[in-house]
Amino acid sequence: MDTDTTAEVVVVGGGIGGLANAYALATAGHRVRVLERAAEFAEVGAGLQMAPNATRILREWGLLDRVVEAGVTPQRLVFRDALTGEELTRLELGVDFLERYGAPYVVIHRSDLLTILVDACREAGVELVPGTGVDDVEAGPSGAVVHAGEARLDADVVLAADGLRSTLRGKFSDDEPISSGYVAYRGAFPVSELTLELDERSFEEVVVYLGPGCHLVQYPLRRGEIFNTVAVFESPAFAHGEADWGGPEELDAVFAGACEPVRRGLASLWRDRRWPMYDRLPIGTWVSGRLALTGDAAHPMLQYLAQGACQAIEDAHCLSTEVAKTAVDGTVDWDTALATYQELRTARTAQVQTTARVWGDIWHVDGIARLLRNALFTDRDVADHKYVDWLYGT
Repeated sequence: MDTDTTAEVVVVGGGIGGLANAYALATAGHRVRVLERAAEFAEVGAGLQMAPNATRILREWGLLDRVVEAGVTPQRLVFRDALTGEELTRLELGVDFLERYGAPYVVIHRSDLLTILVDACREAGVELVPGTGVDDVEAGPSGAVVHAGEARLDADVVLAADGLRSTLRGKFSDDEPISSGYVAYRGAFPVSELTLELDERSFEEVVVYLGPGCHLVQYPLRRGEIFNTVAVFESPAFAHGEADWGGPEELDAVFAGACEPVRRGLASLWRDRRWPMYDRLPIGTWVSGRLALTGDAAHPMLQYLAQGACQAIEDAHCLSTEVAKTAVDGTVDWDTALATYQELRTARTAQVQTTARVWGDIWHVDGIARLLRNALFTDRDVADHKYVDWLYGT
């Protein structure tokens, strides 16, 4: 960190949400510093789905071409039954979809998106400071003070982008992350290393297999050079109150009754790591003085709508837009901008958070409920967009 202890905006957290905010504000002429606790700016994980509500913003920011080049633009999103393999419904992602929503659906490796944002932030003049944990933020009516080890930084505004387990969220709520009892296993391997038989459709589709208490997702990454698989299941050990839950033996047992393509997909997972799935309940207050929540610190959500990163990008776009609206002769009315940002984003993200939970319940039903779900999905007109217009069209 340089010796200058002032910045217009300090962003706490260098993930996708933090960097998106930094880039949006820096390109609008604001001086931004990002503090990241880890030793480098890096993402752990595999694939990420970017819907048009996010890719429209990336296009506006001048970053969409880089994202498309690094990723894959699938032609369809297909839902299948995990037990039988039969197709239930699909969402075509081609020309008509592009015309309807104004931007493509893109799948990209998390680390590739983060690299694009890091490079863009550097080009925009953002000061990126890794290896710097933030201990506290004192937010007042006209500024904020960031305490990071021995350093003290003064800022006009601080954005808390420190993720699901945000410590700064504690200034707004005493809530804790809520375990869903589900766990995810991921894998992203070069196509040349896979034992899977991949046909042409495998490189054109995002496929979701829906099963009782489980699902599996597959799609290509990095221009089709890598194939991504995610398996998610409800842990019996968690349901029984055991401390160690979601292990590989449970993975195999839960998916034992799945169709052959799903069982083959389990061979393309990393078995040495797993991701328990958490969210939090929506909260209505994200702003206190000159401290504001953003990204997963504000609205951590389950993955069923594939909207975590998309909503973080929406946050950044909303805030930068409201900041620009209040600027007069280079002076920003931060209080008005933050208040409007909170009003607009808390309602929108609460809807996404709660819908993601419902969507997860629908995916994982069994028995008669599964048969009813399958019938409803199968009867759906594939040209009907009413279930996604509210999300992708906003």
